[in-house]
Amino acid sequence: MNKNKKQLKRHFYQKKAFLWTVGSILFVIVFVLVLFRVTPWPGAMIIRSVFDKNSAKMLDALQAHTTTVPVETLYNQNYRPNDKDAMLDVYFPESAAQANSQLPVVIWTHGGAWLSGDKANAAPYFKLLAAAGYTVIAPNYSLAPDYSYPRPVHQLNDLYAYVQANAARFHADTNKFILAGDSAGAQLSSQMAAIITNPAYANEVGIAPNLKPAQLKGVVLNCGIYMMEGLTQPDPTLPKIIGWGDDVSVWAYAGTKDFSDPVIKQMSAYYHVTNAFPATFITGGNGDPLTKAQAMPLATKLESLGVAVTTLFYPDNHQPSLPHEYQFNLDNADGQNAFNAIVAFLKARTQ
Repeated sequence: MNKNKKQLKRHFYQKKAFLWTVGSILFVIVFVLVLFRVTPWPGAMIIRSVFDKNSAKMLDALQAHTTTVPVETLYNQNYRPNDKDAMLDVYFPESAAQANSQLPVVIWTHGGAWLSGDKANAAPYFKLLAAAGYTVIAPNYSLAPDYSYPRPVHQLNDLYAYVQANAARFHADTNKFILAGDSAGAQLSSQMAAIITNPAYANEVGIAPNLKPAQLKGVVLNCGIYMMEGLTQPDPTLPKIIGWGDDVSVWAYAGTKDFSDPVIKQMSAYYHVTNAFPATFITGGNGDPLTKAQAMPLATKLESLGVAVTTLFYPDNHQPSLPHEYQFNLDNADGQNAFNAIVAFLKARTQ
């Protein structure tokens, strides 16, 4: 009898422990699911981790591509007082320093879904651009979800003032600016170009531009986003994980989960470009969903406004299929072709 009681007691405690474990697991699952619904932070951290790994691979591959032209670099220049995120690197050929000459300025804003990325990720690429005869400015900006829109826009506007104030040191010709960027950086650069050339839009955003339209000679846009609702309403034929990632990225950066909020349209350069928008180089890979959804429509609209547009797009059947950020793959002939096309555009706009 005592033996049966001990067995029943042991069975009771084992069952209790099992139920407690199951209950705890269910609680954690429910808590995590709720957390993913009420804040972009968990999803943003997952996306940032994936993007950071891809950026590291990209940088490693770019290291193989060097130039014989000596390039001088100024690292970690603080372009905004009391802002630890507002750091930039400057690249220019040593010959400019020796001759004390000023070069056209390319300000390249990095991508990373607004929540990852760093100015150093494409450093070898920027050295190649500098070797072609440019002062290249690579800025960092505050990332989401730590900070949200419009903080990066204000940072970039302050950056433009800082570059002009340090023009002699950076060997920068302040009459010849090109705004460039990739992915989220292309979104930011296109928005800044619209702000600079559309006074009504600048007033709406609440910015007094630190560059004048006459100083802005062109825009280089790689694999960017120009209609934010195109990310919040993704192509239903794409894998759901892509739509989820896009939604989280926009939520983290826009600061709102209500994608009907007017801020979504405000962030979208497509709706604010005018015939004063600068000459534009725009490209995207045939394997990148953003090309047909974002880049091609912007190119078409700019052309309809009479803006000079240089496009580099590829047929649907182009092989190899070119993914998002294909332009940084200099191991591929198409990446090399994109780089050469960008340099040709820069020369045409700044000579």
